[in-house]
Amino acid sequence: MREYAIRNFSFQNQITMSIHHFKGHIEWTGNNGNGTTAYDAYSRDHLIKSPGKIEILGSADPAFLGDGTRINPEDSLLNALSACHMLWYFHLCADAGVNVIEYTDSYSGTLTIENGSGKITEVTLNPIVTISSESDEALALELHHKANEKCFIANSVNFPVKHSVGIKKA
Repeated sequence: MREYAIRNFSFQNQITMSIHHFKGHIEWTGNNGNGTTAYDAYSRDHLIKSPGKIEILGSADPAFLGDGTRINPEDSLLNALSACHMLWYFHLCADAGVNVIEYTDSYSGTLTIENGSGKITEVTLNPIVTISSESDEALALELHHKANEKCFIANSVNFPVKHSVGIKKA
């Protein structure tokens, strides 16, 4: 990656070491009257709560008897990876003078199940970014690689987070 000038406030120059703590709460709302007496006797519905934030309606994936209209843990992981990448990308673009006008990401992930257990084995982010006509398209593309290196969530997983990036000029 080529060097780029830092134009604005730089987060990296202000914080060299920091520890942040996050809290949340899960409340199971799926007791249909018999608790967990059988695998198919209870709902997987639950509320995901973080202090001071909106509640998220959660469940399992329909393949595991969940409600497909609610967010499941696998969705949450992919959502977190995509949002973290996007936010780091915006930060790096702002510092480098790349003006992002629009950003979308239709991401996907693979859950592999073996021997009665599963794990996410791969995620692909597919951001489509529109930048201003004055912005450097090559730099805008390069900054995606840097965002992947910086993303807290991507740095916390043990599977590849791939990228298929599209850059457009406004």
